[in-house]
Amino acid sequence: MFRPDLLKKKRILITGGGTGLGKGMATRFLELGATVYICGRREEVLQQTAAELSARGSIHAVPCDVRNQGAVETMIDSIFADSPLDVLVNNAAGNFIARTEELSPRAFESVIGIVLMGTLYATMACGRRWLNAKHSGTVLSISATYAPVGSAYVVPSAVSKAGVEALTRSLAVEWGNRGIRMNAIAPGPIPTQGAFSRVLPRPELQTLALDRNPLHRFGTVEELANLAAFLVSDGSSYINGEVIRMDGGEFLQGAGEFSNLGRVLTEEDWQSMKPRNQGPHGKN
Repeated sequence: MFRPDLLKKKRILITGGGTGLGKGMATRFLELGATVYICGRREEVLQQTAAELSARGSIHAVPCDVRNQGAVETMIDSIFADSPLDVLVNNAAGNFIARTEELSPRAFESVIGIVLMGTLYATMACGRRWLNAKHSGTVLSISATYAPVGSAYVVPSAVSKAGVEALTRSLAVEWGNRGIRMNAIAPGPIPTQGAFSRVLPRPELQTLALDRNPLHRFGTVEELANLAAFLVSDGSSYINGEVIRMDGGEFLQGAGEFSNLGRVLTEEDWQSMKPRNQGPHGKN
């Protein structure tokens, strides 16, 4: 379906690009001819990913904590010094399952800082530069199926992803006539190393998730990467302000991806899944 030169001459930044979905998108974008920049907090992981993928094309690792606005501005400056970016993919994320009353303010701040504020900082840093230079640009953000309706037990993420979708739709209108497109993907469960096991830490929870899905399977990184490649390509140039849900129809089975966990998890389960650095009453 995809021409090998589909993304040729496009310069793309992927936040959280060293692992998981970000790494999968980086791999696919390189195969389609893009120059790719990946950023994240762990420099060693970024360098390993860049080295692993370097045979596929031009990839650059840029350490950056997207929660830090100054760091984001510095990173974007360094990339734009050579030539403007064409595409920003807001993929950096943080999430965990927890009973909301046990979460400390710091737990909320951590997720909101990465998912919502990180997306805002990167989007504004690129958007201002594109607008000032009258350069077209595309922003693709990774949302979640529960963003428009909420979900129990992942409240910091639900709050943050809802904000990301509002930002996407709002700027699609405000910036569209100046050459900037805004879209998002809301994926259902996609197994990735580390992140997936933190959200569904027990085999029976994965079975429960499969039973909720009409296709009775999880998505793949490759499927998400292909959809992302289409949405950042010129072939989708009339798609603006959309959130594309790819979840096998799971959302149509019932809102709130994790809401049913209150009926299946024991007190021992909840204690074992508490976020790190959380005391017994949710204090750091």
